[in-house]
Amino acid sequence: MILREVHSANRHTWGAVAWVEGKTFVSPTCELDVLDRVGGWDGYAAGFFYGLLAGESPQEAVSLGWAHGALFTTFLRDTTMASLDEVRAFAKGGSARIQR
Repeated sequence: MILREVHSANRHTWGAVAWVEGKTFVSPTCELDVLDRVGGWDGYAAGFFYGLLAGESPQEAVSLGWAHGALFTTFLRDTTMASLDEVRAFAKGGSARIQR
């Protein structure tokens, strides 16, 4: 689940949480300069399920989902252009403006 606080159309606080096998896993939060908010939840879900299917821990899956969803909102249109390397770098504490 995404935790999004909308400050304005283009400024959001972004976080995520998941409940897996009775345990709660929480992402960090970040401030985003949003270009297009459509698809952020889809981006989170894609990153989260990717992490689980790739054998990552639930906490890492939440972090990957959080990072991918955040990056998703920094692209125009309802599609992602973020690479796996960008998602992993952001999940580890990078910036939503990385490598562009």
